[in-house]
Amino acid sequence: MTLIKSISGIRGTIGGAVGDGLTPLDIVKFTSAYGSWAVKKSGIKKIVVGRDARLSGAMVNNLVIGTLQGLGIDVVDLGLSTTPTVEVAVTGEKAAGGIILTASHNPKQWNALKLLNANGEFISDADGKEVLEIAENSDFKYADVNDLGKVTHDDTWLQKHVDLVLALPLVDVEAIKKADFKVVIDCVNSTGGIFVPALLKALGVETVHELYCEPDGNFPHNPEPLPENLIALSKEVVSKRADLGIAVDPDVDRLCFVCEDGNMFGEEYTLVAVADYVLKNNVGNTVSNLSSTRALRDVTEKAGGEYHAAAVGEVNVVNQMKAVNAIIGGEGNGGVIYPESHYGRDALVGIALFLTHLAKYGKSVSSLRASYPGYFISKNKITLTPEMDIDALLSKVEQKYSKQPHSTIDGLKIEFDKEWVHLRRSNTEPIIRIYSEGNSETVANGLANKIIADIKEILQLKG
Repeated sequence: MTLIKSISGIRGTIGGAVGDGLTPLDIVKFTSAYGSWAVKKSGIKKIVVGRDARLSGAMVNNLVIGTLQGLGIDVVDLGLSTTPTVEVAVTGEKAAGGIILTASHNPKQWNALKLLNANGEFISDADGKEVLEIAENSDFKYADVNDLGKVTHDDTWLQKHVDLVLALPLVDVEAIKKADFKVVIDCVNSTGGIFVPALLKALGVETVHELYCEPDGNFPHNPEPLPENLIALSKEVVSKRADLGIAVDPDVDRLCFVCEDGNMFGEEYTLVAVADYVLKNNVGNTVSNLSSTRALRDVTEKAGGEYHAAAVGEVNVVNQMKAVNAIIGGEGNGGVIYPESHYGRDALVGIALFLTHLAKYGKSVSSLRASYPGYFISKNKITLTPEMDIDALLSKVEQKYSKQPHSTIDGLKIEFDKEWVHLRRSNTEPIIRIYSEGNSETVANGLANKIIADIKEILQLKG
C-alpha cells in the first residue's frame, strides 16, 4: 500500500493502514487541511468538487464533500467530470478552489485529491507546504450544526466547458464539419467517455466509433495513453478506415492521437502539432518542461517565436508561461495548456485545436506528423543506494560537461547540438531518471548509455 503526500495533493492506493494507503481517515484529514487553507486564503466558503470514474470515486467523493460541509464550506459537486472542467468551474463559480478526485493515469487501485487555488490552477509549492503543515498539526476547526455547508449538484459544466472550447477564436467548427472526419476514441472507461463524444458532436464530427466509453471505472488496459496500451485503438482505426484515433487518460488532461495507418502520432507531438497551428495564427512564445521533445523549440523558432523550458510539473510550466507571456505550452505527455482558454492541461481544447489544424492542413494525420522534425526520446533510470549523495553526483556530471550548454533548474540537462540528456532525481526513491533525445532511437539510447557510463565511472572513482 502506498500514500504519497506532496505539495500538489495526496495520492495513494485505496485501503490499508492509516498513513500507509489512502484510507478514509487520510482523506478526511487532508480535505480538512485543504478546505481550511482555501477559506483562509480567499475568504470564500465555496469549493468545487469533481471526479473521474474510477471505482473508489463515489466513496472518496462522499468523504470529501461531507468533510467540506463539516468545515462550513458550501460545495458545488460536478459529479463525474474532468480535471480541466473542474478548473474552469472554479473561476466560473467564483469558488475558493477545487478538488479533483483522480489519480490521473495511475491504475484502478489508486486515487488522489488534486488541489486547485481560486484561479482554478494547481496550488503552488508554498501553498502546498502550508496545506501539509495544517494537516500535520490538525490545525482545523469544524462548524457547529447551524453553520454546516450546503451541497449543490451541478451537471451543467459539461456543456459550459464545451461552449468555452467552441468559443475559442482558433477553433473553426465549420472547417471541422466540412472535413467530415471519421474518428475512433478510447476513453478508458472513464469520464472522457462522457465529455469527448459530447465535444466531437458539438464540433460537427458525425462518425465517431467509441471504444471503452462506459464511465464505470473498469479500465480495460493500463490507463496511461502510451503506445503499448493503445493497441486496440490502433487496430480499430485501421479496421474502421478512420481518419484518426483519439485517446485520453481517466481525467482527460492528457491527449494523444493515432494516425490513419494505425501508427502512433506520438504523445510528445500532441503539443508540437497544436502549437504549430497556434503559431501559424499568432507568433509568440512557447513553453514545455525540460524532459519534452526539442521539436517544440524547432517549430517555435521556425515561426519566429521564442521557446522557453520549465522544470517538470504542470505548476512550473504554468509559472514559466506567465513569466514569458507564452501563447501555448504544456508537457510532452500529451498535455496542452492554452492560456486563451485557461492555465491547465486540457484534452478538450487540444482536440478542438488539433482537428481545426488537420482540417485546414487538408492531408492525412501521418502526413502532418511527417511534416515535423523527427526525434526519439529514450527513458532510462539508474538505481543508487539510499545513502548516495545524488546532488553531488549530478554536480560531478555537470563539471565533466561544463563546456556544453546546460541547465540546472531541474536536475541537470545537457545539450549536444540538437540532442540532449536530462538527469532528474526521483522524489520518492533513490533513482536518477535519465531522459535523452536524438534523431533516432539508436542515437538517443547511445547518449543515455554514455551518461550512465559516466555516472558509473564517477561512482567507482569515489569508491
